[in-house]
Amino acid sequence: MRMISSTPDVADLTTSVVQSAGHAAGAGDGAYLFIIMFLLASAVIVPIFQRYKISSVLGFLLVGVMMGPDVFGRIAANVPWLDDFSVMQSHAVHQLAELGVVFLLFSIGLELTFERLKSMRRLIFGLGGAQVILSAVVLTCLFAAMKTGWIGAAMLGMALALSSTAVVIPVLADRKALRTSSGRSVFAILLAQDLSVAPILITVTMLAGAANGTSQGLEGLLALIPALIGMAILVIGGRWLLRPLFNTAAVSNSRELFMAACLLVVVLSGQVAVMTGMSMALGAFVAGVLLAETEYRREIEVMIDPFKGLLLGLFFVTVGARLDVSVILASPGLVFGLASALIAIKAALVYPLARSFGLSPRSAVETAAVLGPAGEFAFVIIDEAIGHKVLDSGFGQAVILAAILSMFSIPFLAAIASRIGKQVQPQKTAEAPEVISEGETAARVIVVGYGRVGALVADMLKEHKIPFTVVDFNPQVVQRARTLGIEAWYGDASVPDFLARMGIEKVRGVVVTASNPGFTDQCVKAIRSVRDDVHIIARARDADHAQRLYQMGATDAVPETIEASLQLAENTLIDLGVPMGLVLASVHERRDVFRQMFGIRGGGGTSVLRAAQARVTGKEDAVAERAP
Repeated sequence: MRMISSTPDVADLTTSVVQSAGHAAGAGDGAYLFIIMFLLASAVIVPIFQRYKISSVLGFLLVGVMMGPDVFGRIAANVPWLDDFSVMQSHAVHQLAELGVVFLLFSIGLELTFERLKSMRRLIFGLGGAQVILSAVVLTCLFAAMKTGWIGAAMLGMALALSSTAVVIPVLADRKALRTSSGRSVFAILLAQDLSVAPILITVTMLAGAANGTSQGLEGLLALIPALIGMAILVIGGRWLLRPLFNTAAVSNSRELFMAACLLVVVLSGQVAVMTGMSMALGAFVAGVLLAETEYRREIEVMIDPFKGLLLGLFFVTVGARLDVSVILASPGLVFGLASALIAIKAALVYPLARSFGLSPRSAVETAAVLGPAGEFAFVIIDEAIGHKVLDSGFGQAVILAAILSMFSIPFLAAIASRIGKQVQPQKTAEAPEVISEGETAARVIVVGYGRVGALVADMLKEHKIPFTVVDFNPQVVQRARTLGIEAWYGDASVPDFLARMGIEKVRGVVVTASNPGFTDQCVKAIRSVRDDVHIIARARDADHAQRLYQMGATDAVPETIEASLQLAENTLIDLGVPMGLVLASVHERRDVFRQMFGIRGGGGTSVLRAAQARVTGKEDAVAERAP
């Protein structure tokens, strides 16, 4: 009997295994389909938005809506093999998407140094701190008046007082507004909000405990101690370890290892922050600030930019997927009313604060408009409030949807505020644009390579008080230049993105002094692809290489062999008693002949030589006339 009864068990087990395998395969199909849809959005839909000068953030958000429950979810309900597309709602996808915000904060940190943070402390801790506190208090009172209870109202007030760093910064970047005074004030307030996330989360935990009768007053305050310890670990450990880590990666001359070091720093610093009660994004921001003072900063920016772009896009897609249109249609008045009221109240609070801190009317309008909507941390705090049952689930979901709608409006609000600002203040009179990144005294010349030739060029530029910066792919050379007080950066000058980070748009000239002809060719091509009007002076191996550089777009190419020969000839003629002016004119004529051979520019050397000969002859005649 046991053997007979075991047969159905085996059959059931086999069926279960087959079904599990099929489910796993389906889940894999769903994951692959999700990846295909996301990459399709990144490669096709978002560029269409950019072509028509519409913020790419909106493109990702709309893709998220299409991949959410109201579009793709309804299709999947009728197509069984799409049912496993629920991977979109999985915790793993949301964790991966949150890395986009982490990389964004890391890149923002790279644009700052502790000295710059110190110079911005009035805006960060003054304007930013006042915005967070005042918005939280006002919103708390309003929600309390809506009968949500004081604890739930306090959680909602703190959650919605914050704005969306992940959406606002890319929108301002698309509008080229990050380097303006309003962009600087927006950044300062967003940074203050990010710094306040850890205290807010601890306060939320304390309020939840008080609501459930498990008050954690002293324990909640003690929870700040691990955060302080974590911050100390990040700062002290980063000071000692980050530069040696990237120096080792740079010496290996492997872009893969350098990229691995970048990813390691972002993820590890974020995890240290999480383990000590802070947000992962704040830990990455601190690591970025520490790296901002190293010579590897520009190359790191180039390395992480693709990861930041894709992961931020994924974050926007997940935000859009949370927009449940059916719930909105069930209570449109409540959702749209909350969204409109939130934007209006926060903007009304930010504007007078910005004016009181010296911002012009135009900058204050632009600042208030983009900071009015809610931020991504509102989801975390509101979910926490619903989980602790201090907030009604239905009302909490309505607030989340209102927050998402407000985030959708940021690109439109930025455009509207720009137009209003131009009407309020047609001309910039009160304040000049300020930049976040370094560059108040932007270099007029970029010197690529700091070997013997590059060092001599740098010395001559310094002697004539022409600002310059040095770029080299050798970390030891860069460190040597920095010890001499020269602004030097580690990086590959043959990469257009790196040149853009170096401010190629503002320089007057680029001097390529590298001894490798192939690398020189790549640099000239990259520079000319970015700018058509910049002067490129390049070191050439010989006449053939110089002619090739001219064809690539170099303004001047200096062949080593020809210049050495001309120098020898010049010294020889001077030692033989030929007048200096005649020798220099002759050398100039010979250089002009070579340029004519390359077909670059016309003569003039012959006329110079004749003029020099005439001057010499005139002097000799004058001497002969004065002779007795």
